[in-house]
Amino acid sequence: MLAPYAAKPEESRGRLHPEPESPTRSPFQRDRDRIIHSAAFRKLQYKTQVFVYHEGDYYRTRLTHSIEVAQIARSVARSLNLNEDLAEALALAHDLGHTPFGHAGEDALDQAMAEYGGFQHNDQTLRILTSLERRYADFDGLNLTWESLEGVVKHNGPLVTDEGAPLPATISEFNRVWDLELHTQPGIEAQVAAISDDIAYNNHDIDDGLRAGLISLDDLAELPLVGDILSELRGRYPGLERRRLIHELIRRLIDRMVSDLLVETRRRVEALAPRTAADIRHADAPVVGFSAEMETYSQVLRKFLFARVYRHFQVNRETSKARRVVRDLFELFMAEPNTLPTEWQDEAIKADHVARARIVADYIAGMTDRYALIEHQRLFDVHPKF
Repeated sequence: MLAPYAAKPEESRGRLHPEPESPTRSPFQRDRDRIIHSAAFRKLQYKTQVFVYHEGDYYRTRLTHSIEVAQIARSVARSLNLNEDLAEALALAHDLGHTPFGHAGEDALDQAMAEYGGFQHNDQTLRILTSLERRYADFDGLNLTWESLEGVVKHNGPLVTDEGAPLPATISEFNRVWDLELHTQPGIEAQVAAISDDIAYNNHDIDDGLRAGLISLDDLAELPLVGDILSELRGRYPGLERRRLIHELIRRLIDRMVSDLLVETRRRVEALAPRTAADIRHADAPVVGFSAEMETYSQVLRKFLFARVYRHFQVNRETSKARRVVRDLFELFMAEPNTLPTEWQDEAIKADHVARARIVADYIAGMTDRYALIEHQRLFDVHPKF
């Protein structure tokens, strides 16, 4: 039933460390299951999406965001006759490398690591999947298939460009061991997971922004597409209570985006006429995407959310605090590695400055928001409350 250019389990390029195949699950189902059972995945429950976890129980976290992305990706993959299991695995894994406190934490850690190779959450995701998860007797990491690792690394498209920008450290090192074809487009399931990420966060950030009172429905009425749907709803359901109105708005907006995505992707596939997954990877541009009109609507919405939600002064105050927490922790652990937990301490003390910085970054990046705040309190508050 799969399209000829979809990822087929029997054609997988396998795993870096060979393992016997499961009699009951495909390789991509096993990848998905390993991701779900990983420690890094569980930690996403207490990692910021936009709002720090303690600001309210109803706001999205990295975990709920990843689940929503996976739901959209699986639905799209099913409609296009693609490999649902691979699309789902990639959607669930795409944010594993995020630091506490969302992009504010990542920016702070990247600045702290500027002299040591920088920090990038996509690179950190690969570190988790190939090294930092230590659960199995025969290998470090989760030993995922080539297709899953390629899809995670190329979540935002090809990494090798004409400009010759340097590759993140882990991706560069791993690619020398196992060629992920960084110069090509990602497989079609990875493209589905990436745009499902865009659809999910654009829509749930509207929901969370409204819930937080940072934006209003009247603000949204001025936006193309969003305003049209809102007007339709108010005309059809006059006097509808606010929370129902918001839900109906979000579900219809997701439906419009997904419907447009399916039509446009089918048009591009028909024009390309790919016969294999390799044809998708060697195309000049992604085959999964919005129409020009929907892409414009999406960009307008993204700019609106950036200005009105992500840069709202209340969010800025929390992200400012988050950056200080990450910076303080990094500087202390670099200067005094004996303050690290025992399992991290021995290696950090023996390491040179560059290697120590990466160990410290791994430790901090693996923290949840809550744990980072507790660690900061333990180390910097002379009267800590435990």
